[in-house]
Amino acid sequence: MSNAITNPVGWFEIYVQDMARAKTFYQAVLARPLEKLDDPNGGNDTDMWAFPMSQDPVPGAAGALVKMKDMPSGGNSVLVYFSCADCADEAGRVADAGGRLVQSKMSIGPYGFIALACDSEGNMFGLHSMA
Repeated sequence: MSNAITNPVGWFEIYVQDMARAKTFYQAVLARPLEKLDDPNGGNDTDMWAFPMSQDPVPGAAGALVKMKDMPSGGNSVLVYFSCADCADEAGRVADAGGRLVQSKMSIGPYGFIALACDSEGNMFGLHSMA
């Protein structure tokens, strides 16, 4: 087994109740398209839209918005941080996209800057940048 893992997060899911609203929100804030994924169970019970993924071995984690029966949104204890060139840019698009800014851009010392927001489904997420 290799010790060359650069990022221990391999996947994340953000559970939603209104996929169209959540998809529109994240595409507007991150200014990137999401890609439709097939239902992993082969049916039509799970609606999934993936964040941009790379097949190259680069730092970062893949993930998706997920609408699934009996999996509510909001109130969870997972906080996903999206990497940005300047997190103030994405934070500035949150309210117009239907979310709520919780913490505007702030320094975290030598680790860069973060902003915290709630999406259109009530899930809190973070934005991180070095500038």
